[in-house]
Amino acid sequence: MMDDWTTLGYLASAVLFILGLKRLSRPRTAVRGNQFGATGMLIAIVVTLTDNAILGFEWIIAGLVLGTAVGAVLAVRVQMTAMPELVALFNGFGGGASVLVAAASYIEAADLATDTPRLSAAAGLAALIGAVTFTGSLIAFGKLRESLKWSGFKGMQVVSVVGVAAAVVFGVLMVADAGNALWIWLMVAVAAGLGVLVVSPIGGADMPVVIALLNSLSGMAAVAAGFVLDNSLLIIAGSLVGASGLILTQIMCVAMNRSLLAVMFSPAPSGAGGPSADDVYAGKVRSTSADDVAMLLEAAERVAIVPGYGLAVAQAQHAVRDLARRLEDRGTQVVFGIHPVAGRMPGHMNVLLAEAEIGYEQLVEMDDINPTFEQTDVTIVLGANDVVNPIARTDPSSPIAGMPILDVDKSGVVVVIKRSLSPGFAGIPNPLFAADNSMMLFGDGREAVVSITKALQQI
Repeated sequence: MMDDWTTLGYLASAVLFILGLKRLSRPRTAVRGNQFGATGMLIAIVVTLTDNAILGFEWIIAGLVLGTAVGAVLAVRVQMTAMPELVALFNGFGGGASVLVAAASYIEAADLATDTPRLSAAAGLAALIGAVTFTGSLIAFGKLRESLKWSGFKGMQVVSVVGVAAAVVFGVLMVADAGNALWIWLMVAVAAGLGVLVVSPIGGADMPVVIALLNSLSGMAAVAAGFVLDNSLLIIAGSLVGASGLILTQIMCVAMNRSLLAVMFSPAPSGAGGPSADDVYAGKVRSTSADDVAMLLEAAERVAIVPGYGLAVAQAQHAVRDLARRLEDRGTQVVFGIHPVAGRMPGHMNVLLAEAEIGYEQLVEMDDINPTFEQTDVTIVLGANDVVNPIARTDPSSPIAGMPILDVDKSGVVVVIKRSLSPGFAGIPNPLFAADNSMMLFGDGREAVVSITKALQQI
């Protein structure tokens, strides 16, 4: 009877995971999808622990209470600007958990002389992928927080190749000499080093791709751990995470016009040798004021707002919401143009704007909004840079050549809110800032938007 209940619980969890993942593909249903996934995981944990009868209910309840408390604290205290770092840590914890599961199961099987080639191979894969994910995620965390500047050393790629060869050797030894726990710990050590070596040289501009890939790797590590434990639900859940992460990684690569191999193993393109900022901006940049922008908005019928990481840094999402509502009260149509790699993680801008209770129907993806910019009276660019740089379309030698961008330069008027003319991650000047139909509103993003809203109220 217990086996029947376990199977039924696992089936319910798997269905909830699939339904949740489906709903996560659209902003309007994402919250419900997250709830489905969390419920499925709760069922899976309770069913697994009660089925194995390892822990009493008091321990299960205590674990649930502790985990809920930690999650609640993180949800309340972590700022939206720090969400990418938190996601990176989550990926790392998933990989670390797979390492612990694989090591414990491998050592237990060796002690009991019940090891099999299948278990040893699965444990080796879980240890390899999990350890790479764990240390790679920690490096990504440090880079996202801008507290880690180290980008490696000369000859790092050679050391990485040697590390991969060593991991293969230790994997073979884990199968051939399964009774020796030394091999799995050597595998973990080498894999942990590989995670550091692979992620350290990658720049901040490529972090959305790295986070998506690490998310996929954490799922693949869970699949391997599922084979170690012979747990079908863990295999299903890990497969869903791994597959969806790979799809998202590909979407991010396409949005940056770079291959995954180029992101992982080639240095980011440099803007050296291109036109200097003086050549692009000298005598061409027009500064404006909040009052002037308010007058433009007052006469506009359609306004587009393009958010970038600068919006997150300024915590301007609520100020932007207030401005959008003020414009809508005047009968102006307001939409938000979302680039796939705007921010520091996939979907960063969507999450940020949803937190400010901006309607999902107003969040328009790049492919859908680009054809409408020619009919847009005013576009406000807040904190974005490379994703609106028209040089991607015109200069084949540019570091961002061929990268799909938001065609904001085709709008009637473009207002760029930025602290300075500093370049984005690509390190190149942006001709948009000096275009004939562009104006710069220099200052803090939130304060600038608040000033525009106040000026609009007085018109």
